[in-house]
Amino acid sequence: MLTYELPKGLIAQRPCEPRDAARLLVLDRSSGQISHRSFQDLPQFLHSGDCLVLNDTQVLPARLYGTRADTGGKVALLILRQAQDEWGQAQDERGCVYQCLGQPGKRLRPGVKLSFDHGSVRGEVLSSEAGEKRVRFEGATDQIFSRLGEVPLPPYIRRPVEPRDADWYQTVFAREPGAVAAPTAGLHFTEPLLDRIRAAGVRVVFVTLHVGWGTFKPVGEKELREGRLHRERFRIPAETLETIGATKKNRGKVIAVGTTVVRALENKIASASPRNDGIEGTTDLFIRPPFEFRMVDALITNFHLPGTSLLLLVSAFAGEEGILNAYEEAVRQKYRFYSYGDAMFIQ
Repeated sequence: MLTYELPKGLIAQRPCEPRDAARLLVLDRSSGQISHRSFQDLPQFLHSGDCLVLNDTQVLPARLYGTRADTGGKVALLILRQAQDEWGQAQDERGCVYQCLGQPGKRLRPGVKLSFDHGSVRGEVLSSEAGEKRVRFEGATDQIFSRLGEVPLPPYIRRPVEPRDADWYQTVFAREPGAVAAPTAGLHFTEPLLDRIRAAGVRVVFVTLHVGWGTFKPVGEKELREGRLHRERFRIPAETLETIGATKKNRGKVIAVGTTVVRALENKIASASPRNDGIEGTTDLFIRPPFEFRMVDALITNFHLPGTSLLLLVSAFAGEEGILNAYEEAVRQKYRFYSYGDAMFIQ
């Protein structure tokens, strides 16, 4: 499994301000040459006729704190997604049903009643399987995210959530709610930087892939054996497909911003004939060496955790040796790692 040594002091606990002042390691995947720049320099590496693809998913404030109705004991839930039954319904006659992670896990057994915000929102654990809880929420369910939820920061950010995280852990172009983790490569963009990129003749388009909590999980034997990952929902609008097709035809480059964009674009149904409104579905695509990239020519990404599918994806794109050399150089140069950290451009 692909891994590396990282001093804990290099794990970013807060983002760089302004966003585009982050450092940018530029890796030429053909020669292995590395240079060190600022993210504000990114337009220098893009050309008229290129296409920049961003993930416009919006992170839900999906972490909830409440109590058990019977004992008053504290509970914490991370809402992963709405739970659909065999007919595709995400609610029953008593409320909306969600798949969640819960703590304390062993005590959140089926039948346990939950209370949030002094009882204004109530819940019940319906089932528990493979570490996930199926929870029905009753009452004012529209308040679950907007009023009661907290930004679900990754576990390696070891500090309390701050009010500013609601903005920090969201891209400036987020518009489609559904993720429980941010597409972190996109966090470095500002509106002025995107204006400069567009002014240079680069087309900026969007896909939506709702990042799941599985993105932080180390790859296990099951994933390696089956060659599949956790499923994530995605959509590629017709406009994006058309722009990418025109870019390829005119010999421009398609630059993916983040591994989530790569997964969406390289998913097998992306090569199918799109409907008038684009392509949508779920993907469990596991990109690892060797992999033939058909859609993506260059990649903007953050520095990823050892042993994860994200690190395997970038090593498939740039080569294992090239990635490990780049990561070692980033450690030597004291780059900031993970979600709030610095970025890499693989060209």
